[in-house]
Amino acid sequence: MLLIIGTLIVLASVGGGYVLSHGYLPMLWQPYEMIIICGAAFGAFVIANSKHTIVEVMKSVPKLIMGSGFNRDFYMDLLSLMHDLFAKIRKEGIIAIEEDIEDPDSSAVFNGYPAIIKHKELVEFVCDYVRLISSGNMQPHELESLMDAEIETLQHEMSEPAHAVTSVGDALPGFGIVAAVLGITITMKDIAAPPEVLGLHIAAALVGTFLGILLSYGFVSPMAAAMNNEVHEKIKAFECVKACLIANMTGLAPQMSIEFGRKMLFSSVRPSFNELEEHVRSR
Repeated sequence: MLLIIGTLIVLASVGGGYVLSHGYLPMLWQPYEMIIICGAAFGAFVIANSKHTIVEVMKSVPKLIMGSGFNRDFYMDLLSLMHDLFAKIRKEGIIAIEEDIEDPDSSAVFNGYPAIIKHKELVEFVCDYVRLISSGNMQPHELESLMDAEIETLQHEMSEPAHAVTSVGDALPGFGIVAAVLGITITMKDIAAPPEVLGLHIAAALVGTFLGILLSYGFVSPMAAAMNNEVHEKIKAFECVKACLIANMTGLAPQMSIEFGRKMLFSSVRPSFNELEEHVRSR
């Protein structure tokens, strides 16, 4: 939603300011310049990135419109899920959750949290490390080092789409100049034309520079920043799980274990101790 609101603000500010300054708005509509700029930018994007990254970028745009979903309710569900797993282990033993971690889609514990189970990477992360803990052959510090390494790898992989879009944003002003230079080249063949005709050609060429800069700083670069912010939000969920698991490995009670995870969250989405306790009890 913020993506749509921000886009409307940019368009209204730039277009409105131009019109109020007695600018002729249809003059900014230069479809051939747009073809040059956007086509060249997309081609460079395809050259620079793998098929996987291109697909991930396409998947990321709808998420920016709809929102990431990593809000307070999501994290309360995540922490409540961890509490349920720890409580089951504490009550019935680590073997009791073997079926849950081997097939989370069929698990009554995981299916109680539909907002969590749709995040396959996060569920897999939880199951993999609970499985390692159940082996009984790892110390907390060893498991923490392994989780840190995996989280770093995940963050690098998740950041690739944002980096790809950032590169496009950085290149757009240059492609705007390319369009402007081509426009001036076309203008030069009509150098003997009346001044009013030359003026229109030059203005059309300059629109190319304008469009390149506007697309870069008004839309594409902010979109890349939003994608990067979403990565930070997603990684925080993995760090939250890590803190819970390490705390539980040291022998802490389920409620105290998830408190370690709660403390890892950003203040904007972190539930209070009482909120989380009530949520856990209500499940």
